[in-house]
Amino acid sequence: MTGLYVAEFDELVQDVLPSYGEAEEKRLNRANRQRAIGGGPDFELEVRDQILATVIWLRKYPTYEVLGYLFGTSDTTIGRYLSRILPLLEAAGRDTMRMPDPGRKRRRHLDDLLKETPELAVIIDTFEQAVQRPQSRTEADRYYSGKKKRHTLKSQIAIDEQSGQIVEIAPSTYGPTADLTLLKDSGLLSRLPAGVGAIGDLAYVGLDKLQPGVAGATPRRKPRGQPRPAEDVAFNTAFSRRRIEVEHTIGRVRRYEALAQTDRHHRTRHTARVVAVAGLVNRQIRHRLPGLVG
Repeated sequence: MTGLYVAEFDELVQDVLPSYGEAEEKRLNRANRQRAIGGGPDFELEVRDQILATVIWLRKYPTYEVLGYLFGTSDTTIGRYLSRILPLLEAAGRDTMRMPDPGRKRRRHLDDLLKETPELAVIIDTFEQAVQRPQSRTEADRYYSGKKKRHTLKSQIAIDEQSGQIVEIAPSTYGPTADLTLLKDSGLLSRLPAGVGAIGDLAYVGLDKLQPGVAGATPRRKPRGQPRPAEDVAFNTAFSRRRIEVEHTIGRVRRYEALAQTDRHHRTRHTARVVAVAGLVNRQIRHRLPGLVG
């Protein structure tokens, strides 16, 4: 129901509790509050259960009515819990994201074919999630993805090649946005530490021009009207073996149905959901694949 082991969930709760306390103190002491502190009904669910309900919602994406039934409360109450807990999970997710550290000397031996590519790199890719068609024709056209033949939102994900952990999530944008355009708009390349490059698939052809001094950051394209050279086939095969880790990480992210099913929330809080799920996935990787995380 959650995708987490009990120890992983316990760690998540301990990480979120201080933020929850700060958020509650801010809520109770807001200037326009009419009741005295202690007034009003108590929460039906303890904080731990509120977090559990939110993680189950991200993992299985049930309706509020179904989730309320599982926890013995109403759909409106569940909605209030999710609106409070999701920003905390988003913040906790960002706390798990760290850029590769060139000083840790974790570079692995690269295939000789890839000697021109950066030794230490983040791998970049995107995925799309179907959304409900906006009522406005103009707005609907902005979301229509010719690739998916649906209205979609696109999310950019960057991972640490060494560990597979997610290091950054870009704000969600319209599905038809080109991957290279989204990369430029995100400003990710300017935030990479010195000595760390970026690699991507054929959607990022031209990436080397955005990274002066770094060549071969994408697969080699087939020459127009000519057969593909054997050396290019060998290069692309070696490159794919290096880049496949981002596909595995995206697969882990998409196991959370809140990012796999059609979005039911009118494209709101989408980036928060992606970041919250990314944090959960990073916890899974850190606990279950310790050999990959230095």
